[in-house]
Amino acid sequence: MTAWAPETFSADEADVLRRYVTNLEGPVFALVNLPEVVKGALFARYSRSAKSLRRLFLDEFVSDLDVTGDESIDATVGVRRAEELYERVFVAYGDDSVAQLGGVHLACEQASNILTKVLERGRLMAYLEQSTRYVPYDSRLATGHYRYYRDPDLLASPFGARYVGEMDRVFDTYSELLPRMQSWLSRRFPKQAGDSDLVYRQSIRAQALDALRGLLPAASLSNVGLYGTGQSYEQLLLRMRVHPLPEARAYAELMLDELRKVIPSFLRRVDRPDRGGAWSAYLDACYHQTEEIAHRLTADLAGGGDGASVGGPGVTLVEFDPSGEDKVLAAILFPHANVPEDTLVERVAALTAAERAALLHAYVGERTNRRHRPGRAFEATAYRFEIVCDYGAFRDLQRHRMLTVDWQRLGPDLGYEIPASVVEAGLVDPYEESLTRSADLYNQLLPEFPEQAAYALALAYRIRFAMHMNAREAMHIIELRSGQQGHPSYRLVAQAMHDLIDRTAGHHAIASAMQFVDHSSYDLSRLDAERHIEKRRVSGEPAPRPVGGSG
Repeated sequence: MTAWAPETFSADEADVLRRYVTNLEGPVFALVNLPEVVKGALFARYSRSAKSLRRLFLDEFVSDLDVTGDESIDATVGVRRAEELYERVFVAYGDDSVAQLGGVHLACEQASNILTKVLERGRLMAYLEQSTRYVPYDSRLATGHYRYYRDPDLLASPFGARYVGEMDRVFDTYSELLPRMQSWLSRRFPKQAGDSDLVYRQSIRAQALDALRGLLPAASLSNVGLYGTGQSYEQLLLRMRVHPLPEARAYAELMLDELRKVIPSFLRRVDRPDRGGAWSAYLDACYHQTEEIAHRLTADLAGGGDGASVGGPGVTLVEFDPSGEDKVLAAILFPHANVPEDTLVERVAALTAAERAALLHAYVGERTNRRHRPGRAFEATAYRFEIVCDYGAFRDLQRHRMLTVDWQRLGPDLGYEIPASVVEAGLVDPYEESLTRSADLYNQLLPEFPEQAAYALALAYRIRFAMHMNAREAMHIIELRSGQQGHPSYRLVAQAMHDLIDRTAGHHAIASAMQFVDHSSYDLSRLDAERHIEKRRVSGEPAPRPVGGSG
């Protein structure tokens, strides 16, 4: 029994696909024999589509390719010479940088939302994940099942029937409420003059999906496009092989099988007992030793929540440097001076307010959009935030890689979030009933399946996590995630971060430099973005990209 639904293709489709993917059946496969620009465009489209990557390629990309002569292409051409180079350089001399030269686009499909956080943990990879605000979850797989992960061990247990039954009810509720939410939004926000039917429908649908994504369980399946080097895949696989979640361990073997087909040389150490085996054993030992001591030291501490809330997330600035702005100003001067840094710190402390402002303004410059960010002097001070918000918002914020993020286990103790639109639309009762069933199932599974129990919890349930970042990364995250088209949940987190840097840390100049932070609220957050898309579609000309994240 497998947990993944197989795909089927016609004979002609299979003949085309064999030239460009490493397998036709499994949920993990690599792209081969394609220009890099095609791979990038395919993965970009992937994040906004409910289709599998292979189906998307057949439906939307094959017709644009010149496949003349492609029948003779063999994905193994050149592997022998690469392995000879690998033996001379990597194995003989231990030069890890060689493993950074071979990259692979890997499609990871039918992964639970719990697994996606494992896949996206590394800093040195690129990710695009299927979005819950563009893709509704009211359809079923070819097998007839709703799109949630069906853990083989759990299904084979006495809890299997209960798990399937409750999960199906959750998706039934989501499917039932989606048209009701869209209908209410259409009445609440009538179409504006000048907007096409398409723009209006897309905006209403995105708003409805935003409002109801909290119903979806963490077991909900997602597609993730990965791009990484051999070295980054090696590190990811070593972690996944000893991860406490069975799905992660099983998926690691699927990934390794496919990666061996395209970059076998760079993954040879993974299977060596004295290298990959020893590294994984080290990670496993450290995890379990720490878990045992941590449980003993904290078992008597309480830190729960207060049930439901419409009030939004909790964001606390738990660590900052009161002298942070001085350090940033000294760092600005450093490459332009020929004196030690401590001397520059003394000079900065003696500057007048006008001199400080002029120096910072010169460094930040005239920013015309959020992508114009100052240099690395802003990395001289840092902030550590503790955040309690719904799991749906966490899964978006966790994907930021150039910072330190750690999270606690997902459970029901911190309560859940209820979107204001759900309340206003009169859908609270079925919404809360579904969340309560979700928590009841979690509590039943927890003693026997401590890792898999989190599959049952809805994305509306809160999780506690910490984000530690320098001021430069804070500018990027806060400006991006506060943008108009961002999901309301993480917009509130970003806005709170900005306020805390300004008011609690007292870093007024740094906060002021973040001039593209959006503290406004919007009725139809996706409306402007859809207008931009419509403009590009009609004119054929590129339009300015709206500020905000995809969610």
